[in-house]
Amino acid sequence: MSTIAVTRLIEAPVAAVWQVFTDLARRRDRLSTVTRVEVLSTGPFGAGTAWRETRRMADGGEITEDFLVELCEMPDRFVVRSPGIGADYKMTYSFVPVVAGRHRGGTMVTAVQDGGATGPIGRFLALIFGGLAAETAEGALRRDLDDLAAAA
Repeated sequence: MSTIAVTRLIEAPVAAVWQVFTDLARRRDRLSTVTRVEVLSTGPFGAGTAWRETRRMADGGEITEDFLVELCEMPDRFVVRSPGIGADYKMTYSFVPVVAGRHRGGTMVTAVQDGGATGPIGRFLALIFGGLAAETAEGALRRDLDDLAAAA
């Protein structure tokens, strides 16, 4: 099991940031590496919301993953789980209002990704590419936070 955490200040109130992060219909427009989003559930964003997302990889290829919201505590945090290729992971997004100082009115967003290998192939890949995979995942989380901050 590995954990990666990234925190970013977004100069917008929590309600606006929450809306940007949970608006699946506009996710492809807001995230620079996302090429397709298919919402698999109905109703508002919350526990049980599911979607399929295709991303462009650094090598030019694409990867498609399914996501399921396990927990949604609006507007404080939500937890998303995804069975990856050879690994399962969950991402927790937390939104904390900045109440004092020069960034008052902004939002501190923390994204934490916990992942673990599943099956022998996933464990082998984690052994060989563990550090590189962690750096790649951290870079992807940072890029997503930057893209979503720009939209907020």
